[in-house]
Amino acid sequence: MTSGDLQAHPGMLALARESRGMTQTGVADAMTKASGGAAVVSQGYVSRAEAGRLAVGEDRLVLYAAALGYPPELLCADPQVGGVGVGLIHHRKRASLSASALRRIHAELALVRLQVAGMAGAAALPEKGHRVPRVDLDDLTTARDAARQVRREWSLPAGPVADVIGSIEAAGCWVVVRDLGSKLLDAVSQWDGRQMPLMLVNGLAPGDRCRFSVAHELGHLVMHTEPGTAGEQEKQADAFASEFLMPAADIRQAFTGGVDLARLAELKRTWRVSMSALLRRAVDLNALSDWQYRTVVVEMSALGYRSAEPVVIPPERPRRVDALVDVLMSDRGLDLDRAASCAHLLPEDFERLYMAGDRSLSHALLRR
Repeated sequence: MTSGDLQAHPGMLALARESRGMTQTGVADAMTKASGGAAVVSQGYVSRAEAGRLAVGEDRLVLYAAALGYPPELLCADPQVGGVGVGLIHHRKRASLSASALRRIHAELALVRLQVAGMAGAAALPEKGHRVPRVDLDDLTTARDAARQVRREWSLPAGPVADVIGSIEAAGCWVVVRDLGSKLLDAVSQWDGRQMPLMLVNGLAPGDRCRFSVAHELGHLVMHTEPGTAGEQEKQADAFASEFLMPAADIRQAFTGGVDLARLAELKRTWRVSMSALLRRAVDLNALSDWQYRTVVVEMSALGYRSAEPVVIPPERPRRVDALVDVLMSDRGLDLDRAASCAHLLPEDFERLYMAGDRSLSHALLRR
């Protein structure tokens, strides 16, 4: 098919726009600018294009692609066929995150799935499954039971999880770290039960918070296959993350003899979760009275620990996608332009998003 035969898909036009955090008016203005003034594009045109009431092809498709910063071919893809718009999406966010910011992050998650799938297809890797179990909660099976089951099935040793992201990747999930443009959302995940589970993690989050957020999202993937009461599912995901990262059988003894700020800082170095998470865990395990808990919380607030705790935990980084890029460019011999095309990205975006980190890792990681 030649570029003249291409025609934009309405759903992808909207998805691509939302991933850039642009309004319809912003896209129209950018298209007008990209034409050098030769074409004046209105917000109404963009609205009709996204609604499928007019066809976008040829010169207008080129202008659309320039305005959004994506290859024209991407704008012609059907989001449903690519699977990017399918599946329950979960996220760990704060209530103050705006709806428009959440839509942008969800759209970015969808396009990340398309990018990773495109690269994996071009790499021609052997088909493999994943080892993420589904656990149905009921009167006899709790979120903590689900966490213990995952740890058993993944053969994780007692005590702290050495590498949360690494463990999830070893189970066959894709994890991508991005600057999500806001500190109000830590991670977002999607899994339709057929494609590989995918997590998008905020690179702005501190290492300790990131570990808890990733474990929280894992809890959603394991336990929640259908929409439910948001508050209840969030509590269940938090309970899963607490047990997954700080198993009661392993950490309970650490709280004997009292819990103060010095003890919390010491435990943070060992368990690599926040002092706040450790404090909540101590309460969950009845190691602190309500009065003791409130006293420590007041101390932490007075010292500014609610916004910036002491003891910096280095952030974990995913490596499967880095290894995938290595396969494309080293083993398959693709140049930057061809690798970017596989990921449905412009070369400059592919280089910025997928080639900035250290990819010196054995390709065996992809075949675990």
